[in-house]
Amino acid sequence: MSTLVLPKGTVQALRELTGETRPDTALRLVLRDALNYQLEQIKAKLQMFETKHGMMFDQYRQRWETEDRPEDYQWESERDYLEWEALVTRKRRLEDLYNWLNNPSCLTVVLPSEFYP
Repeated sequence: MSTLVLPKGTVQALRELTGETRPDTALRLVLRDALNYQLEQIKAKLQMFETKHGMMFDQYRQRWETEDRPEDYQWESERDYLEWEALVTRKRRLEDLYNWLNNPSCLTVVLPSEFYP
């Protein structure tokens, strides 16, 4: 579990942005939205590589590691492999973070003293 102290202005911005009165819930909603956006962007880029190469990354990696093809030594092929691999890794990490955020006890927000009478 992580504990986070948010300034009053941040709490108010989260409330305005989400309509949620509980800061921990509002923060979780904002983080989920940001993660969903990033995942959508990554999935679109992954789709471009899958269309270009006609296969999923695992198949491409298997071929890359087991076959010795002249086109694999071209700059574009190497760049595609590195970018594609980075996207797959980033997607996995963001999905893990998204799953962590779904745990209600993953995040506790402590309000500054000015929120208490």
